[in-house]
Amino acid sequence: MVEQDANEPHHGDDPAGAFGANVRRRREEAKLTLEQLSIQSSVSRAMLSKVERGEKSPTIGVASKIAHALDVSLSDLIGGPTAASGAAVVMRKNERPIFRDPETGFERHMVSAAPGAGTGELVVHYLPAQVSIGLLPAYPPGTEKQLVVLEGTLTVLLGGITQTLDTGDSVFFQADIDHGFANRTDNPCEYIMVISRRT
Repeated sequence: MVEQDANEPHHGDDPAGAFGANVRRRREEAKLTLEQLSIQSSVSRAMLSKVERGEKSPTIGVASKIAHALDVSLSDLIGGPTAASGAAVVMRKNERPIFRDPETGFERHMVSAAPGAGTGELVVHYLPAQVSIGLLPAYPPGTEKQLVVLEGTLTVLLGGITQTLDTGDSVFFQADIDHGFANRTDNPCEYIMVISRRT
């Protein structure tokens, strides 16, 4: 088995800087100016500039808009280990890339040891009490999500439909509609999600 090198950067180093560097790299690869990305993402040019320079950590809503405009996954922008051909990859818990929403305390932990190696990825979400991440933009057609609540109560918003899930409950849905997640209780909520993309 191959373990991530202890010298490689992980979430504790500089998550805002890593996220911003990945946004800039992806934007340049797409041959987009800041102005063009601003128009495509509906995120102000000033905010994009601060994100790229690592001066501002975006909220989950802003980060999702940027990822969608660049046609990449949020995990691509957060960063993480990549799989060596034919090798098994181990990622330790303290090496997980973590996205933290600076306004709500929402956390998105990448737990796929090699997120680019297949058509799916595994993430763990932590929602503090009385926190909503709002509506996320629709994913490309063929994107599916399924999740199971590990702890607490989760409200899932799918278009105009609301589903309430308790510990142990699960849901599957096509993610090509606006959707969101909320914790409307006074206790934290944790859930694990599989995001898969049909090629």
